[in-house]
Amino acid sequence: MKTTVALVESPGQPFTLAEVDLEGPREDEVLVRIVATGLCHSDLTVRNMLPAEMFPNVFGHEGAGVVEEVGANVTGIEVGDHVVLSLRSCRTCAQCAAGYYGHCEQGLFINYMGMRMDGSTTYTRDGQAVFGSFFGQSSFSQHAIAYADNCVVVDKALDLARLGPYGCGFQTGVGTMLNVANPSADQSVVVFGVGSVGLAALAAGRTTGATMVAVDPLASRRELAESYGALTIDPTALGDVSVVDKVKELTGGGATYGIDTTAVPAVVKSAQQSLAVRGMLIAIGLGADEYPIDAVDLLQNGKVVRSSLEGDADPLEFIPRMLAMADELDLDRLVTPYPFDQINQAIEDSASGKVVKPVLVW
Repeated sequence: MKTTVALVESPGQPFTLAEVDLEGPREDEVLVRIVATGLCHSDLTVRNMLPAEMFPNVFGHEGAGVVEEVGANVTGIEVGDHVVLSLRSCRTCAQCAAGYYGHCEQGLFINYMGMRMDGSTTYTRDGQAVFGSFFGQSSFSQHAIAYADNCVVVDKALDLARLGPYGCGFQTGVGTMLNVANPSADQSVVVFGVGSVGLAALAAGRTTGATMVAVDPLASRRELAESYGALTIDPTALGDVSVVDKVKELTGGGATYGIDTTAVPAVVKSAQQSLAVRGMLIAIGLGADEYPIDAVDLLQNGKVVRSSLEGDADPLEFIPRMLAMADELDLDRLVTPYPFDQINQAIEDSASGKVVKPVLVW
């Protein structure tokens, strides 16, 4: 079938709407008519990181839509179902069996390499391959091929135009807070960078009763963080006081947990130094090649520095859990809809801080 996609022709180039051919679903695949897709920082980072031979490419990994066709071997999903799309996992390897679906042993190939396992692409143009299958969906498209392992069936009464971010950004923030940190009411969490992921973490943290601190230079983001119950720090307005010292002041000696969403090396180092003895830093930002570590601080204070992918969540279980908590989390107010043909404006507005979470709607 013909469908329209937001296509990137070469590394770092803008998105342009283009018509391509989409192959129908194979026996293990699901054809979804996309209603809306969240714009995630990972789409832009990977767009700039992939080699030229992996273009043209269709990104998008926070899709929400309606199932139009189901492969013969797919169970539990029917034509007409409303679905939220998330990352893929094989669900049979040792990591998946242990519940770490984000660290699936096949995850790199099935989420990032732009093709099926047999090397074919779901999209073509003029008979030539167009890379896609990003997170097993490439949902910057009016129609996308997905799979049973990353299609989450949701209540048809919910507004699909606002659900896409639950597939990645919101899941990453909420999952990092509840699955990885899981603080108690007598503990504290500092979040460095409060875009959509950081704010989702704070929204979840509010449900735990823990003391929360948010560090961000944008006043509008700090205001939102405060609305989720966080104390806030403007790192550009501290004078001679360091961010580390300010975090320790607000948390009574250092945070039990730190979450970094920025991937800025100097910020990650400050986040580590802001922790209390035996504190844990969870680095979830994408974009840096390496981070500096304060080795003396790490060794003397028994701190832990680790990562998390998609909040260590099983999307098939965790997305319904988040939707059941939707009123308590109050994340929908972070969403700003844009028509799909305004995707580049949405990117610009997100980068400037004008909006928190753009969602592109067909």
